[in-house]
Amino acid sequence: MSAARDNDRLRVAIAGASGRMGRMLIEAVLAAPDLRLAGALDMAGSAALGQDAGAFAGKTTGVAITSDLRAGLADAQVLIDFTRPEGTMAHVAACRDAGVRLVIGTTGLTDAQKTAVAAAAERTAIVMAPNMGVGVNVLLKLLTLAGTALDDSWDVEVIEAHHRHKVDAPSGTALALGEAVATARGTTLKDSAVYARQGHTGERKRGSIGFATIRGGDIFGDHTVLFAGDGERVEITHKSSGRAGWAQGALRAARFLATRERGLYGMDQVLGLAA
Repeated sequence: MSAARDNDRLRVAIAGASGRMGRMLIEAVLAAPDLRLAGALDMAGSAALGQDAGAFAGKTTGVAITSDLRAGLADAQVLIDFTRPEGTMAHVAACRDAGVRLVIGTTGLTDAQKTAVAAAAERTAIVMAPNMGVGVNVLLKLLTLAGTALDDSWDVEVIEAHHRHKVDAPSGTALALGEAVATARGTTLKDSAVYARQGHTGERKRGSIGFATIRGGDIFGDHTVLFAGDGERVEITHKSSGRAGWAQGALRAARFLATRERGLYGMDQVLGLAA
């Protein structure tokens, strides 16, 4: 590839470079003809620090994994982050100050942290979504339609299943699915969600949105939204078998940000699904 063509490629850095998602993102960037790996970040103390970012795949990229945010972002236009909330917030501050765009796939952020992300988006462009998968975001659009057409006489349950190692519950995706239905009905999860049932619970409250969480084995990620009415039932399901869908969605988000200077966006805007 010529130097000129190389300079035309979007320069992408990856956070959590030695993790499973980080490695998949690195492979996805290396395989994309319009992207170039420009940085690789990992936490201080990681055994991967100083290694070539492509070493795990037997490739030489010329990009060393570092815990130095300034160095890791120096040549990057976009950072993709699927790490933990505390790490993500440090990356948000660094990207805000450096003018680097940011794709956030991290789940479990608090309301205060989300507010801080929104504030940072006044100075740089950010895509934040609890699930970057294209299929899940199409599901969210379908739920907006279903939530509008099926009023609160239809009972709603969000059932999600993940592997035994997942540390947050319900999943960020499950919460987003419930929020999509709540918003379509003119309410919020704060006012309608039921997260646990035990003992004598009484009858179901009209308009409530229930959540059921399953953790076990190596289930990668299953989500079903059940609308139960009188005499009929609608179920909308999405199942993930791996991280590849998240990686490709994240790359689409990075490309979307390439022409934007600031602002906070969702995957619905990336995919052209926004109303």
